[in-house]
Amino acid sequence: MNTISSYKDLLVWQKAIDISVEVYRLTRLHFPNDEIFGLTSQVRRAANSISLNIAEGYGKHTTKNYINFLVTAYSSNNELESGFILAEKLEFVKEKELENLFSMISEESKMLNSLIGKLNIKNDK
Repeated sequence: MNTISSYKDLLVWQKAIDISVEVYRLTRLHFPNDEIFGLTSQVRRAANSISLNIAEGYGKHTTKNYINFLVTAYSSNNELESGFILAEKLEFVKEKELENLFSMISEESKMLNSLIGKLNIKNDK
């Protein structure tokens, strides 16, 4: 069994980093320049917030605090998805180009939900 000695060992954090990389790629390639301070900035911040909150929560001294940061990461994941739904409707990016990102977001959502659930069970004992 692998030992977790850092937040960097967490698959949920690693996948969140991959999401940020994909968001930067998509926004650089497809979003208009006049959105740099609008939706581009918003979705990039939401994407970054996922991994940043996982990392910050990992360093907290109580399970309850960690869960709160994971819930924030989960919320940022939802915000990111919503931002790209809007981007698609505004025709910044096509549905086909979002398949990989939406798959990543869905997987991250499930992983965060599972981790939150497991920590809640542990915290209740």
